[in-house]
Amino acid sequence: MPLTNNQIALIIFILSLIAALFVQQNVSKQWQEQSYVYQIYKNSAGVDAYKYKGKEQLITHAVAYENSPLNQQHLNQLTEQPRLIEQWVYKVNDKGEKVLQLLKPGFHFGLWSLLPAAIAIILCLLTKEPITALFGGIVVGAFMLGRFDITDKVLVPSLASESAAAILLLYLWLLGGLIGIWSKTGAAYAFAQTMTKHFVRGARSAKVVSWLLGIIFFQGGTVSTVLVGTTVRPLADKAKVSHEEMSYIVDSTASPIALILAFNAWPIYVQALIFVPGVTFLATEADRIAFFFASIPFSFYSILAVTGTFLLSINITKFSGKGIRAAHQRAATTGQLDAPDARPLSAKELQHSRIPEYYTPNFIEFILPLIVLIIIAISSFIFLGSPKVNWAFGAALMLSVIIALIKGMKLTDLLDGFNQGLKGVVVASVILMLAITIGSISKEIGGGLYLVDLLGKNIPYWALPVMLQVITMIIAFSTGTSWGTYAIAFPLAMPLAWTIAQSQGLANPELFMMVCFATVLNGSIYGDQCSPISDTTILSSMTTGCDLMDHVKTQLFPATLTAGIAGVLWTLTVLLAA
Repeated sequence: MPLTNNQIALIIFILSLIAALFVQQNVSKQWQEQSYVYQIYKNSAGVDAYKYKGKEQLITHAVAYENSPLNQQHLNQLTEQPRLIEQWVYKVNDKGEKVLQLLKPGFHFGLWSLLPAAIAIILCLLTKEPITALFGGIVVGAFMLGRFDITDKVLVPSLASESAAAILLLYLWLLGGLIGIWSKTGAAYAFAQTMTKHFVRGARSAKVVSWLLGIIFFQGGTVSTVLVGTTVRPLADKAKVSHEEMSYIVDSTASPIALILAFNAWPIYVQALIFVPGVTFLATEADRIAFFFASIPFSFYSILAVTGTFLLSINITKFSGKGIRAAHQRAATTGQLDAPDARPLSAKELQHSRIPEYYTPNFIEFILPLIVLIIIAISSFIFLGSPKVNWAFGAALMLSVIIALIKGMKLTDLLDGFNQGLKGVVVASVILMLAITIGSISKEIGGGLYLVDLLGKNIPYWALPVMLQVITMIIAFSTGTSWGTYAIAFPLAMPLAWTIAQSQGLANPELFMMVCFATVLNGSIYGDQCSPISDTTILSSMTTGCDLMDHVKTQLFPATLTAGIAGVLWTLTVLLAA
């Protein structure tokens, strides 16, 4: 009797634990010099200082670089843990000036350092379950570090971090609560119904309204997919729009638009993964969020994907591929919305409403909180340099609650909606926490350092963006998650990009980092969007009534074409501007 995928996954996990114990006991750490350059200034007392994560740090003593036990020459002779964890050193430049640098010892286990990330990918591919896959990668990484108390030594420190608390506050309480309130009051549903009632007149307008709703529900992911798909499907079916077209429009305006109109949870989550010590423009949370927004113009895949779905919406199918063109022609000439051998997924459970019988929803209940959310997020970005997403979602949530209470909704029903919203994002929140943890484990174990050591001096800078794009496309397609891919890829990609920018003397390293950053973001979205095990792919099929594999096959060509054009644009950008 052949083994099931879950049994194979269990065997691989057990073997990886044995390998992790072998590494912990027998593989020597390869120590690497890590040099960080900060913006040094004299403080009010005349002492050299710099800022680290927004706080002033003093430099009281520095030694000559060649005398430091943390330079590479000394680290190569080590047989045990270095006695110093960091030391300030100085080098004398051509002008005779002392240039201060902070040295820290880092280590990796060679190829073994990629084991936790690799196990997470393999387990997710086999089990199609990201929670167990990410947890498996965490356990393997912890064993390699000799931390066998997974709860107290690994999970608790990670969950107790400031970044994890911020993500829980935003994603679990504010976003989940807002979705729950909107579901209970029927606000988002009423808005979408109003849009379709007044603007849908035929197949073209049905697709344009679907595209426009995807833009308006810019929180992305499952929220956008479910709201847009379930609302527009009845009218799109009546207008004879093929299910393949509808599922592609819904799927391709979910995550891509969330990345372009990023006044949502995405920057808060991603910024926690991209800190690179010594890189001044990534020093603080505000710096990293500003970096995220500054890189949006380089999100070529997302921009082209949203543009491509608009062209499809107005019946320009030239770039949509043979599959979607055939579906469009079939629906227009025969009225058949699915292929003859299709097995559409049911979406009845997603159309269930929990609105109390005594309550009448109104689209204004969605419009006003959304306007407040956008105004606070954009104005705080303009005036403070960083969008206060927590403020924006908190204000939108409070306004939604106040409007519902004024209109007569019972407090118990309102709290029930809030609780249901929290329940709806608990699993996603757990995945995010595990993703952050495996990202920090991968960084500590030296996965990024190993890639830097292996590729940093060999790969030409112009080839790195496309290489990162392809790697993240494969990971996300295999795992069905873009956010899980970020946790695996960013701790490896960002140090590698910075090292290549420095070692190859790029004139504009910050722009180069932005392009590499954008390739990881967008490559992961492509893989997630095209993966048959992705939640948004499945929900896009379910809510529009499309056969899952028909959706996957028909959207593969336009998505891949878009990714190819984006890869060319990223390469040209770094060649011409970096």
